[in-house]
Amino acid sequence: MDEVIHAPVRFSIVATLAAAEKAEFAFVRDTVEVSDSVLSRQVATLEKAGYVAVTKGYVGKRPRTWLALTTDGRTAFAAHCRALRAIAGADD
Repeated sequence: MDEVIHAPVRFSIVATLAAAEKAEFAFVRDTVEVSDSVLSRQVATLEKAGYVAVTKGYVGKRPRTWLALTTDGRTAFAAHCRALRAIAGADD
């Protein structure tokens, strides 16, 4: 089990990002149902581990932040899910 991904909020963030190529910060915040500050802290932990890439830019004149799982993040998430299935006794 991956200790970085195992925390419930980080697991939810990674699961949300696993379903897309990238997602806007606000979408992830609303999906995971946390505040901006909580999401920022958890994303910083995931980014430091090399699991999430953060990209900043603009849509028109409005600043935006996008989040995406890195290749390492996708690999770690898949391995973590396999470990959870093994613990639960489920077959792959």
